[in-house]
Amino acid sequence: MTGSVEKVVNVIQGEYEISEDPSVVMTTVLGSCIAVCMFDTTRRIGGLNHFLLPNREGGGGASVRYGAYAMELLINGLLRKGAERARLQAKVFGGASMIGNLRDIGASNAAFARQFLADEGIPCVAESVAGTAARRIRFWPTNGRVRQLMVSAEAISLPPEKPAPIPRPVADEITLF
Repeated sequence: MTGSVEKVVNVIQGEYEISEDPSVVMTTVLGSCIAVCMFDTTRRIGGLNHFLLPNREGGGGASVRYGAYAMELLINGLLRKGAERARLQAKVFGGASMIGNLRDIGASNAAFARQFLADEGIPCVAESVAGTAARRIRFWPTNGRVRQLMVSAEAISLPPEKPAPIPRPVADEITLF
């Protein structure tokens, strides 16, 4: 029996990746951050970004940690490699409210991503945003498939009285096609 070996590419906060290799699977872990998976299934190319905040307050240089810059890099990178703007589709993940009483950065990030895609005329064909759980996503860039694993924050907390082994996270896994 022969099977293809997946090439896992981890995309951390402030990075983006683009691939047309069918063996590549991009993965990232999100809390309040957003990851946008963008793809052209006709050209069989896609990419993923992972940004921290919608934009930088005040001046300063561009950084992929900020959504406005991360989105431009992802779109322009895909177009340079042969994707067609009219065929681009996106899926949006993350934007959780991870710290209770503070400003909901996750909601701001999700709203930014939706508005940016709408302004660019790129349809968002699926999304999983908000809530209070972290997400691990796996993205196959050549066909646009995404698998998401939700991890409950309560499942990984330890009792304060004494050290204990870290329990296995409680998770729900879904696949978004």
